[in-house]
Amino acid sequence: MSTFGTTKPANASPSDMEVFSIYIPTRDFIGAPTITKLNAIDIIAPIFNTAETGGNTNEILGGMYNLTLPSANFNQKGIYNIYIRSAEIRTKILDCGVLSSSPDVRGLVFDVTQAPAEYTNKFINNGLVGYKVEYVNSDGSLLQNYFKVITSSFLCEPISQNLTDSSQKSIRYRYSDTGNLLFCTLTPTAAPSVRPNAIPFIGQPNQTVKLTNSFFNPVNIEVDLVEYDVETLAYMLYGEQVKNVDDGVYTIYDFDGNIYKQYDLYEQKVTLTDSNYEIRRLRDNIDFNDSRANIIG
Repeated sequence: MSTFGTTKPANASPSDMEVFSIYIPTRDFIGAPTITKLNAIDIIAPIFNTAETGGNTNEILGGMYNLTLPSANFNQKGIYNIYIRSAEIRTKILDCGVLSSSPDVRGLVFDVTQAPAEYTNKFINNGLVGYKVEYVNSDGSLLQNYFKVITSSFLCEPISQNLTDSSQKSIRYRYSDTGNLLFCTLTPTAAPSVRPNAIPFIGQPNQTVKLTNSFFNPVNIEVDLVEYDVETLAYMLYGEQVKNVDDGVYTIYDFDGNIYKQYDLYEQKVTLTDSNYEIRRLRDNIDFNDSRANIIG
């Protein structure tokens, strides 16, 4: 028996993503974190194939993206969680209807004109195929552990149809490329053969639903912003250092010979305790006469 892989790298567009920054100042912080929504198009850029990867240069190298964190949003020391998820479209069900030509086909009907402005390009023929439908209760909570998947979505228009059974709705729908409604078929919508009257719930008119694409799994990236990193600590331990014995200026250089930190070293006697102290204080103004080039060469 052969083994086959089933994981496909994502090649989603940044417009299909939502990014949130969740900030806390320290790990032991107690309280509500600061949550900021970022524009995914501005900070996420896909990496495209090259000759080395053997693909077309207009083809996304699956699963590979560059993430740029804007300094305007990431300017404080602390812990940031970068949460990247599939874009969520919240809208209302206009109707739960059937097709005129196929009365056994049930689906959800959405008003294209009521779609969120940034996602109107999804409310087109086959624009929502593969999207997950989750249902919002009247109290604003989600219907737990229940969703449907859209299998087709086509523009449609309502038509009035004479029916012999008065219990059925006279308004039905037919596909039309000039319509301003969208008819979406779901799976599953048919009753099981063992219980033909147990029709699955697909929603109700005027109910809010959350439409989410299934292009990739949510990703969480933790970023710690600190004043010192491993390299700057290495400057203090292994970098070249100079002490001016005349004025007590103590200079530390980075690995490129630039001044990294500068301190004043001096002794001070405290009359209250009659004790002498050696003090190292960070200088506010760097003395560039103590540059590495001037002293060490």
